[in-house]
Amino acid sequence: MSRAPVLLNRTTYLARLIGLYCLLAGLIMLVHREGMIAGVEALVLDAPLLLILGVIIVAVGLAVILAHNIWSGGALPVVVTLIGWLTLIKGLVLWLMSPPAAARLYLQQLHYPQLYYLYAAVTLVIGAYLTVGGLRATPRGA
Repeated sequence: MSRAPVLLNRTTYLARLIGLYCLLAGLIMLVHREGMIAGVEALVLDAPLLLILGVIIVAVGLAVILAHNIWSGGALPVVVTLIGWLTLIKGLVLWLMSPPAAARLYLQQLHYPQLYYLYAAVTLVIGAYLTVGGLRATPRGA
């Protein structure tokens, strides 16, 4: 069995998984704005929770990268790989940050509360792109 069908299946699966997750997360963001903002504000000020979240996000990023580190073959596999790397970097940043630094990053530098709907929209667009791309892809060798 050649590697190409296996990689296409991985790309398709991860695009669908990440895409549907982003769609759901974006929709929840639209419905529960105040709760999400309060949750992020509480999270960045809680050192043990920040550490645990960083560990989990690093593991997810590494899982995507180890399963799918593909930088060619069209936009869909590259976007999936890029999301894996960005997830790993985000996890490392959260893992290593102190709560005051995380609070400054999210609340002052990234302006999370003020740009909340922009972050929700970007999440929804990424989710829609990956979901549609993953559903349109024809897995071979399945």
